[in-house]
Amino acid sequence: MNRRGELVVVSGFSGAGKGTLMKALVQKYDDYSLSVSMTTRQPRIGEVDGQSYFFVSREEFEEQIKEDGFLEYACYCENYYGTPRSYVDRQLSLGKDVILEIEIQGAMRIKDKYPSAILLFVMPPSGKELRRRLIGRGTESIEIIDKRLSRACEEAEGIEAYDYIVINDKLETCVDELDSIIRSAHKSVFRNHEIIDKIRTELREFQKEEK
Repeated sequence: MNRRGELVVVSGFSGAGKGTLMKALVQKYDDYSLSVSMTTRQPRIGEVDGQSYFFVSREEFEEQIKEDGFLEYACYCENYYGTPRSYVDRQLSLGKDVILEIEIQGAMRIKDKYPSAILLFVMPPSGKELRRRLIGRGTESIEIIDKRLSRACEEAEGIEAYDYIVINDKLETCVDELDSIIRSAHKSVFRNHEIIDKIRTELREFQKEEK
């Protein structure tokens, strides 16, 4: 029986280090494919179009919305972010677990469409550490950082909707924890109902043969 990949949705406060965490996970383990999101925000230093994000204009993004080209999309801090449908479907069919790094609005939309999606929320060890990381990036003004911290307060109210919480303190430890969580989720009864039904059917056939 060919194994189809699973959707793994990863969210977290801006500055929690989820992007670094996802890249490290994909580099260490071969079972994962990191989805590339599309956004209208400007690239940061070191980001590459087509690898970090697909950077497009607002007009181009809205055209994709009209063509139903996203699994989900949302507007966050005055910029659009979305998950291209074609890339994700292709990787799932190849048996890859696709990691979607998206905000909480998009995560809830994905869960509605794909109830089996694994939802993980990445958090820093503390609120002080979150602020320190945001300032340490040196890419945004204090005004934008304050907006991100305010947004984090709002997002904290929706964390209960996620399946797992991961504290990103030490990167290597957190990467292994994520991999363990996802591998364990693959073994759940919900995700293995086809195998279970197949074995049940075979056992019934054995009973008939014995009689």
